[in-house]
Amino acid sequence: MTHYDKHVERLSEDLRTALKGIVRQMRRDTERQEQGMSLMQAMLLHTIHEHPGIGVAELARMQQVRSPTMSGQVKALETAGLVERAAQEQDWRRSGLHVSPAGHTALRRLRDRRHDWLSQRIARLTPDQMSALAGAIDALNFLADHED
Repeated sequence: MTHYDKHVERLSEDLRTALKGIVRQMRRDTERQEQGMSLMQAMLLHTIHEHPGIGVAELARMQQVRSPTMSGQVKALETAGLVERAAQEQDWRRSGLHVSPAGHTALRRLRDRRHDWLSQRIARLTPDQMSALAGAIDALNFLADHED
């Protein structure tokens, strides 16, 4: 293993550890502040917002869970009034999921809370740390957008 390979491996492990810590903190913060909405439901609401008209089966495939599990999650979102079903234009026998007005309000609240959470922590960084974070964002986006 070359010095470069060791460096890449170490950087990879350090990044995993840092991302796990950030996700853990965001999860705790979300769970503390969201009455009755699990992190999974918040993620599903966001996915439905990004893919209006998506079906339960496709949502299950995207989240890599079984359809019955997804049906239960979607039913909870419907019961809470956050998601609505509407007939598909192409096939009236199929229904697609859409975020309701109350769901849009919940998404805004989630986004605002996450923004506040991150903003508060970023504000504590030194100018050098902020600069390093700004420089890392392009690389992180590259990692997120490129599949092998």
